[in-house]
Amino acid sequence: MQEYDRLFATIEELVMHHSPSGVESEVDDWLIDRFTKIGVKAWLDSAGNAIALIPGRDSQHSIAITAHKDEIGAIVKTITSNGRVQVRKLGGSFPWVYGEGVVDLLGDNQTISGILSFGSRHVSHESPQKSHQEDVALKWENAWIETKCSAEELAKAGIRPGTRMVVGKHRKHPLRLKDYIASYTLDNKASVAILLDVAASLQAPPVNVYLVASAKEEVGAIGALYFTQRQELDALIALEICPLAPEYPIDDGEKPVLLSQDGYGIYDEGLNGELRQAADRAGVVVQLAAIAGFGSDASIAMKFGHVARAACLAFPTQNTHGFEIAHLGAIANCTRILTAYCQQPWNQ
Repeated sequence: MQEYDRLFATIEELVMHHSPSGVESEVDDWLIDRFTKIGVKAWLDSAGNAIALIPGRDSQHSIAITAHKDEIGAIVKTITSNGRVQVRKLGGSFPWVYGEGVVDLLGDNQTISGILSFGSRHVSHESPQKSHQEDVALKWENAWIETKCSAEELAKAGIRPGTRMVVGKHRKHPLRLKDYIASYTLDNKASVAILLDVAASLQAPPVNVYLVASAKEEVGAIGALYFTQRQELDALIALEICPLAPEYPIDDGEKPVLLSQDGYGIYDEGLNGELRQAADRAGVVVQLAAIAGFGSDASIAMKFGHVARAACLAFPTQNTHGFEIAHLGAIANCTRILTAYCQQPWNQ
């Protein structure tokens, strides 16, 4: 399907632009350029949010849709004298999810690729990594990055405590599985692709629509909190992945999910009702769920009193925070719902 081909290509471009929390400039430049080509005003704010504005006929009211652009990874803690790099998690990352393989260290002056390493398998109980084969979970403290560079070479590249680590571009390319996309960082690059499609679809909506590719969500929704503290909004909708797990009554496939509750609290029932009505007008069936172990820009902003009405629209995803798999139809249907919602008459 042509729509799926186009959507896959956009997400692939986004995935291949690194953006670990707080070091997001690589994707920022691409995003601002893409918004500009669509023909909408876009800018970066002081918190690193990439914001596009679709002016409404009534400029006294505003809504916002967020999709965070940062990805999980790790942050450098120490560099040994032999050039091995020790890292700790940045967001909800786990070394066993990534497995041994290529990672990129985003130095101030140069990106250095290395190998996330756990040690050899052919060992006895005398080696500490033996326990990770049978007994205890692998933690970041038990892993390291082998660069084969000296400490001096790493310092010259600008790799230091605080440098971000992400899965290497060498193994980051998405894979097409029929109507599904499989990739690292679908959380939340696929949602950013939805923002771009909404930007291309909306013209003169009833009220101002802010499309916010938010920064530093994985470490506390920092970008969204900054934006919502300064911009008065009548409604905030976060775009997210939704975990597929036996504990949740969510089906895989092309039906998006509308959340009633997550780990930070409940969403606004009135806004959820409006989104269900928009889905009906768009001819899209939505699933409803309440989940735990999860938060979004919207639920966090509402919990801290930055917005009165918040909602979260998501697409079902396998292997969340890993090599994720999602139906391209569910992603496309999120665009249909949001476009219908943003174009409906404003009766607030």
